[in-house]
Amino acid sequence: MAKDPSQLSDFDDRYEDPAEDPLFNIEGDDPDRVDIFTRKELLKVGHVPESARIVGRDEEIKDIAAELRPIVQDDPPNNVMIYGKTGTGKSLVARHVTERARRAAESNGVSVGTVYVDCAQHNTQTRVARTVTRELNKTERTDFDVPRAGIGSGEYYDYLWEILNLAYDAVIIILDEVDRLDDDDILMQLSRARESGKADCHLGVIAVSNKIEYRDQLNERVKSSLREEEFVFQPYDANQLRGIMKHRRDAFHDGVLSDDVIPLTAALAAQEHGDARKAIEILRHAGELAERENADQVVAEHVRDAQEWAEVDRFEELLRGSTTQVKFILYSLALLTEESSNEDEFSTSRIYKRYKNTTETVDAKVLSEHRVYELLKEQAFLGVVESTRTGGGRGEGSYLEHRLVQDTGIVLKSVLRDSRLEDLA
Repeated sequence: MAKDPSQLSDFDDRYEDPAEDPLFNIEGDDPDRVDIFTRKELLKVGHVPESARIVGRDEEIKDIAAELRPIVQDDPPNNVMIYGKTGTGKSLVARHVTERARRAAESNGVSVGTVYVDCAQHNTQTRVARTVTRELNKTERTDFDVPRAGIGSGEYYDYLWEILNLAYDAVIIILDEVDRLDDDDILMQLSRARESGKADCHLGVIAVSNKIEYRDQLNERVKSSLREEEFVFQPYDANQLRGIMKHRRDAFHDGVLSDDVIPLTAALAAQEHGDARKAIEILRHAGELAERENADQVVAEHVRDAQEWAEVDRFEELLRGSTTQVKFILYSLALLTEESSNEDEFSTSRIYKRYKNTTETVDAKVLSEHRVYELLKEQAFLGVVESTRTGGGRGEGSYLEHRLVQDTGIVLKSVLRDSRLEDLA
């Protein structure tokens, strides 16, 4: 006989009707429960809102649209490179304009495919080629499946060229955080596909990067082949950030946000080079904190508590795809910084000494000092650390010193979320 639900604990999984499980029953268990969110998706990173919700980027939208406009007439679009700091609307505008271009082209009888690739997650040529190929493959048009694994980038390209020829007049590919790719050959392959006769399809690339110096790192042949138009997105100011927040106010129920929440959220984000993504994350986290407390309103205290939560999330996102070894290095640098009251820059050799202690503590593989040096330089390029060359005194030559860009507490909380480092906590 089934037990009376009132006699079961909240952690009992023997409910005859899953709807009665109090862990997930949000209907009647708490008559005083306050609903915070109505459209929480408006506060999700990666959500592309309608035009009316995009604030302060009218000119940028027009600029990118001008480069894609030829596609509407079945002519080749221009390749585009968008630079700007995190949270300046680069990815949002790229995705928004690309979707509008696709709809306009298809209304004109031009079949257009679009793909968004997060290069922080798909950071090798094979991963990018696989993502692009599988996303674009429409089996009803191509009559074949693309394997998820077991083949290399060359085979994925072969599939891709065939898909382009069978299914599309044009394709636009967005490569977000393109500076995270470990090989720029993907840009060569895509930008030269039609010219080299591999695909009878117009193909446009929108490359998005936080690093304005990224282009300087590219192979000269890639630069020549890409021939892209460049745009730099400036940070949002405090007024624009307030506008962005107000345009997402309906993510919450009426009356839930206290009057000071949006101004405070915008002010905190404006301190961080006008980072709209951070502002949206803080607002979402503040709502979640209020929800967990069963509070009637989201107030300034929730915003301040959410700021640190959002910073840890952001740093964890920055490290997404990083190896455990990189996290060991950053953990070691953070400890050095915390232990040194009068300095925050450290030579590679000092970091390496602490890194060795860290890895030996958890019985992990120990990399060479040269490899740690290379990984620190990679993290400097990604903006996680800052590396400066300094003189070592007479007869000592120069060397690099490294410092964390982010607060040490944020770094430690973020890397220690990784279960592989939990023994260091």
